Amino acid sequence: MSAIKRRWLNVATGTVVIAGSQLIASPAHAEPATPSPAPTSQPAAAVQHNVTYRARADGTSRGAVVAYKIDDANVNSDQPTLLPGMTFEVNTVLDDPKNAGMEISIDWPYGSNLHCEILVDDQIVAQADQFIAPRLLRPKNDPLYGTLQCGAPLDTSPPVAAQTT
Repeated sequence: MSAIKRRWLNVATGTVVIAGSQLIASPAHAEPATPSPAPTSQPAAAVQHNVTYRARADGTSRGAVVAYKIDDANVNSDQPTLLPGMTFEVNTVLDDPKNAGMEISIDWPYGSNLHCEILVDDQIVAQADQFIAPRLLRPKNDPLYGTLQCGAPLDTSPPVAAQTT
């Protein structure tokens, strides 16, 4: 055998050995698994409640304003077109369902039968109806005339602490 054939035979043998070594699985030399730390119990997250606000006005009610608690600290308002038979509905999420509250008001001199509902987790928790009679003059001694309050009050200002002297 010539030297060239011997060299090619060595190259082919080396190639077969290298390719064959890739096909054989070698054992893994891994360290033993360290025990994982015990899971720490985290405080349970506060349960949030789905709140649905519904408002309806049966009658002429231009300039309607619906104000409602959007979360535990903030109030949002909308100016929907409340025509007879139409219902305004909005959904939100609150941590404390006792904070759910809304207020419907219509512009003077219009009159309407106002209706509101508050549902917490699909259960009615507050409902109110009030007839607002049309008036020729704005009532001076009733600042909430034309307003229907339902559920918790919308006042979110913190109580003022008494000063000590």
